[in-house]
Amino acid sequence: MMVILPALPVPGQPAAVPKLAAPPVELPGTEHLSLHSRVTGQEYALYVSLPRGYDTATGRFPVIYAVDGQWDFTLVHAIYGQQYYDGFLPGAIIVGITWGGEKPDYDRCRAFDLTPTASGQPGRYGNAPRFLEFIEKEAIPFIESRYRAAGDGRTLTGSSFGGLFTLYALFSRPALFDRYVLTSPAWTWDNQVLLRHGEQLARSGLPKPVKVFMGVGEYEDVAGFERLAATIRGYGLAGLDLETRVIAGAGHSGAKAEGFTRGLQFAFARPCASVPPDALSRLAGEYEIGPPSPAIVKVAVEDGGLVAYPPSGPKVRLCADSHLDFRLVGQYLKVRFIEEADKTIGSFRLEQYNGEAVAKRRK
Repeated sequence: MMVILPALPVPGQPAAVPKLAAPPVELPGTEHLSLHSRVTGQEYALYVSLPRGYDTATGRFPVIYAVDGQWDFTLVHAIYGQQYYDGFLPGAIIVGITWGGEKPDYDRCRAFDLTPTASGQPGRYGNAPRFLEFIEKEAIPFIESRYRAAGDGRTLTGSSFGGLFTLYALFSRPALFDRYVLTSPAWTWDNQVLLRHGEQLARSGLPKPVKVFMGVGEYEDVAGFERLAATIRGYGLAGLDLETRVIAGAGHSGAKAEGFTRGLQFAFARPCASVPPDALSRLAGEYEIGPPSPAIVKVAVEDGGLVAYPPSGPKVRLCADSHLDFRLVGQYLKVRFIEEADKTIGSFRLEQYNGEAVAKRRK
């Protein structure tokens, strides 16, 4: 006969603590909006993140649109925060587009809206033309009427079916976005029908310059991905800036984190401006930051560029945005030199993530 004994506490183990109801975790500074599409007849949810300082700023912001927002909005939101802190990205609005209504079937909805053709199964696949029309004629105008969103500089991101859709948007509406960031695109869909749209674009040409980043995991079909990249480059599109990357140690889903990170860095990359030596020389000198604790920063011209010697730590090389504006690559640090009435440089304003300070030139 088997005897069943009640569970006994393990010596030294604390008694079980009763579970208490806890509120859900929410992303600060985000909004959840609903938008019914007349184009598709579908209810969509738009997740919106506003940039730091949005309430006090007066200008307009570029917008990063992420399809598959049910998964990728929080990912892009986190990546954006890191890259903004490091100075790689400007202030931007992030919009995640996903499907609304009561308990949406994301797998079914995305398969329908993100594929350009039905592949013999109408009603299940092939709604990308209308989904793109929804984004162009309803979602974007809605966002740009509600927020201080710039009408240019839009970015589209997507992965897998979302990557397929991102390329379809590039080939079909090349004037709608300026930057495209995608990973692991399902480009072989329906006998590579995507390439027919690419060939049409090759005949008509790009209406404006665009930046495109494509990434793929090391453990995916890298050879096929490289054929796709070679095909797109073979279109000879004037104004296309294409970068590709194989993400080491990553599979289909894991490629998104690094792929979106590198892709957004590439999409928003700013080259250092060339400043004449005489314009740099007038900035050189010693500057004092303070109070409460005065510190001396030496600014000098070395190897044709501007460098700064902070009070502690090694010297840093500044990247020029203009003859008066500089930044430090890889950090949120901006320097603007201030001209006096007589055109001499009397100070600079230092902007960092945690505040600003003014450094006056020492006589």
